[in-house]
Amino acid sequence: MLKRLIDIIGAFAGLLVLSPLLCVILFFVWKQDGHSPFYISDRVGRDGTPFRMLKIRSMVILADLASVESTSATDARITPIGHFVRRWKLDELSQLWNVLIGDMSLVGPRPNTVREVASYTTAERRLLTVKPGITDISSIVFSDEGEILRDALDPDRAYSELIRPWKSRLGLVYIENASWLLDIQLIWITILAIFNKPLSLKRITQILGRQEADAVLIQIVRREQPLRPSPLP
Repeated sequence: MLKRLIDIIGAFAGLLVLSPLLCVILFFVWKQDGHSPFYISDRVGRDGTPFRMLKIRSMVILADLASVESTSATDARITPIGHFVRRWKLDELSQLWNVLIGDMSLVGPRPNTVREVASYTTAERRLLTVKPGITDISSIVFSDEGEILRDALDPDRAYSELIRPWKSRLGLVYIENASWLLDIQLIWITILAIFNKPLSLKRITQILGRQEADAVLIQIVRREQPLRPSPLP
């Protein structure tokens, strides 16, 4: 109940305070090609319930017709303004609306597509026991996902082998330790990560240390070594 109250207050305040910035961003996204500045993506929410996630469009029209779901930093589908929008995570701000209407939470495992959820392992299906969120631990750790996939010949495969195993494990750690205090910490660290990624990783490492998380997982979170293909949880 408290989490939902924080979501409503946070989403409403965020939309109110950020509305001038959102209007400017939406104008420039529309101006570049004359099409809608919004992109609606079908995602899977709590208990496997589908919902429509609202994003500020960073790609060309009909980009989702391509068979590739993962996006590298060099993806030709990203528009010029889209690179700026993605760099500063502005495309995620519109999801405050999804939080306000109850599809999502401010903090929770990131929602995935129907195709990816269909391939979930038994352990990963636990990610569907809570509402998906705008941010979580993995969103901070892998905020540079596009750069990780930059030179990948097959971005979807690279994502599944390099990022998804740890993203899922971090989502499960969040579920096991979820609290309103942790949510507030992660919201703050998410903002910090935009301006100071190393410090944000240090803060996440400290949180996982207090939670006595697996040592290998903590090592991954530090991001000091290149990511290598790993099995799913």
